[in-house]
Amino acid sequence: MTAHKWQFASRFRRHAFGWRSDTPVQRIKEAIAEIKQVARKEPVLAAEGAITLLEKLSPALEQVDSSSGVLGSAVNKAIDTLVPIIVKADVEPKQRQRWLERLWQALQDDEMPYIELLGDYWGELCVTPELASRWADDFMPVVESVWSPKASGHGFFKGTSACLASLYAAGRHQELLALIDKAPFKWWHDRRWGVKALSALGKKAEAIRYAEESRGLNDPGWQIAQSCEAILLSSGLLDEAYSRYAVEANQGTTNLATFRAIAKKYPNKQPDEILRDLIASTPGAEGKWFAAAKDAGLFDVAIELVTRSPTDPRTLTRAARDYAEKQPDFALAAGLAALRWISLGHGYEITGGDVLDAHAAVMHAASKAGIATEGVNAQIREMCAAPGGRFLQTILARHLSS
Repeated sequence: MTAHKWQFASRFRRHAFGWRSDTPVQRIKEAIAEIKQVARKEPVLAAEGAITLLEKLSPALEQVDSSSGVLGSAVNKAIDTLVPIIVKADVEPKQRQRWLERLWQALQDDEMPYIELLGDYWGELCVTPELASRWADDFMPVVESVWSPKASGHGFFKGTSACLASLYAAGRHQELLALIDKAPFKWWHDRRWGVKALSALGKKAEAIRYAEESRGLNDPGWQIAQSCEAILLSSGLLDEAYSRYAVEANQGTTNLATFRAIAKKYPNKQPDEILRDLIASTPGAEGKWFAAAKDAGLFDVAIELVTRSPTDPRTLTRAARDYAEKQPDFALAAGLAALRWISLGHGYEITGGDVLDAHAAVMHAASKAGIATEGVNAQIREMCAAPGGRFLQTILARHLSS
């Protein structure tokens, strides 16, 4: 039988890439697409391709500048995609053992490292509890040795995560907890497996205490909160999960993303309650929740926020422009707030064009709301007369005098 020729293989030779990360990121995406296409009809062959790619990644990427984090994210996403392909392939235990041996060698050769996340999936990659147990037996003596008080050096072993994951997959929860207790310090990366073990044993309250005891100076509090929240949600304790962990566990890249994540997870909570709890969590920065309030249709709350706290004037101007037709009163208030915060010196590199855009949005919204232009201009003149309003006055002089 002729071996399959993977197109990506020749592109991932050792030191195949220079220091720039854009090309290898693109090549990783192309390789994953190739493997996924094969997986539709030949899952075992696709699994072979996934293992081949994982073997080749680190040697090929050794010279790439990964300081931006873009490459690391691309590799982690690749692992997230490739592991299920390997797991789903229906092969004999001996074949899976050979695959695992290849992956373990790749982990040991991962000098930078790039594929260390693979260890977290080791239990899943074993597929059966029996195979996971065998790997756990191989790993445990080494982990115990490097975690021993008598060990020299820093006690690092590349198979630690794989060992903990294997013990969990094998259902050896008490042994897993006993092993973690031997760790020289409390590190969430290890102790999260203890939380999983306690949860699997039905000791959910103890699992939450165990997770909380893992908090420290350098531990990711949001990950700990996510684990605790998941335990409470799985127990049907929605109100406790919300009050204790919702805000910390669901931080998004933007405030709007955070609001949406919580609203989706807690349909029993009213949007205005969620929003007000989020606002209370960031005292002094209430205006940053304007977009979330607007998105939830809580227009009165949105205006209340931008009245109390600085908000990006361009964000307010966009809202004024976008909502002039369907919510003219809200649009008018947002536009006036944009001019007010500009007059008070807020906003990044505000130009005369930004002022004119805000004024145009205000006038359009006032027209749609049926409010006289003179009354609106009177409010703007007050802003111009206030300390710091000279910039506004200079740009809008012609408009305000007409």
